[in-house]
Amino acid sequence: MNIVLIGYRGCGKSTIGKLLAARLGLAFVDTDELISERAGKTIKEIFDQAGEAGFRELEAAVVADVAARDNTVIAAGGGVVLGSENIALLKRRGKLIWLQATPEVLWRRIQADQQTVRTRPNLTTAGGLAEVQHLLALRAPLYRQAADITVDVSSLDVEHAALHIGRVWRSWTRAL
Repeated sequence: MNIVLIGYRGCGKSTIGKLLAARLGLAFVDTDELISERAGKTIKEIFDQAGEAGFRELEAAVVADVAARDNTVIAAGGGVVLGSENIALLKRRGKLIWLQATPEVLWRRIQADQQTVRTRPNLTTAGGLAEVQHLLALRAPLYRQAADITVDVSSLDVEHAALHIGRVWRSWTRAL
């Protein structure tokens, strides 16, 4: 069984996922990193050259590959919930955990991560906090519907988030 971390950009999927995988002795994979590796481009370059539709095609192929794995912590891209087939595939072998945070917290974290600023595109013309608020309002119902549990990471540090998810994971695996 896999642990699939979902949520908006900046919620900590990759950072928490790496720590969680190390603690639980599981593999770790980040779908956005795999997409970039396969395309030989940043996410921003893919969006610039192929548009969102082209990116979502690449994402669907990567999700199909990683969803077939087992004993893996998967950090899924923020928009993975836009494809119902992505969610169906990820749920076959995984439990989905929505790392939820307020738009303000997400925006602060996005601004603080210079790699994100360089490699990720704005997804609306507004950009900034307005973009986060708008897209989060659209995606929150999809995250909620897809998630087996929600963890509010607005005020949790990486360590405590990983501890909490690890406890939940152990309870799930004991129940099997």
